[in-house]
Amino acid sequence: MTEKEKMLSGEPYRDDEELKNGLDRAKDLCLEFNNTKLSYKEKCGELIRKIVGKVGEKVWVTAPFWCDYGSNIELGDYFYSNHNLVILDCGKATFGKNCFVGPNCGFYAVGHSIDSEERNQGVQYAYPITVGDNVWFGGGVNVLSGVTIGSNVVIGAGSLVNKDIPSNVVAAGNPCRVIRPITDDDRMFK
Repeated sequence: MTEKEKMLSGEPYRDDEELKNGLDRAKDLCLEFNNTKLSYKEKCGELIRKIVGKVGEKVWVTAPFWCDYGSNIELGDYFYSNHNLVILDCGKATFGKNCFVGPNCGFYAVGHSIDSEERNQGVQYAYPITVGDNVWFGGGVNVLSGVTIGSNVVIGAGSLVNKDIPSNVVAAGNPCRVIRPITDDDRMFK
C-alpha cells in the first residue's frame, strides 16, 4: 500500500515523494489564486476548479485560500467562503449544498501522532470531514479530523468542533456542543 493509499484509508502514513508533489502542486495553485484580483471572477473560478477535486454550481471562495492537496475536497452547489479559508485535506473534506463559511475558518482532516517519537518521525493520520447541506459556520471556526456535521446547522463563531454535530441545531463553544434545536421561531421574516 502506498503512503497516499494509507492516507486516504485512515491508516498511519508518512510523507513521500508522491505526497510532496501533490502538496507542491496545490500550494502553487493556491498562491496563483490568492494573487489573482477578485474582480477577475472567471479566472478565480477556473483556478478553484483546478485546485479542488469536485466543485458544484455557483461556488465562490474568497482569497486567501489554502489547502494541502485540493483533490480531496468536494464543494457542493452554492458554497461560499469568506477570507482565510484553510482546508487541510489529507482526508476527504466534503461540503453539501448551501454551505456558508465565515472568515478565518479551518477544516483540518489531518493529525499527528500523540507519541513524540512517532510524531518526530513524521507519522500522521487523516480522517474525513463531512458537512451536510445548509450549514453556516461563523467566523473563526475550526473543525477537526473525523468530524461529521449534519444538515441545517449553525456553528457559532470561534467554535472548535471536535465531535459530530447532528442536524437541525445551533452549536457553539470550545469544545463545540449543541446549544439548542433550530425552530420556526428562528425565522426573521415570518
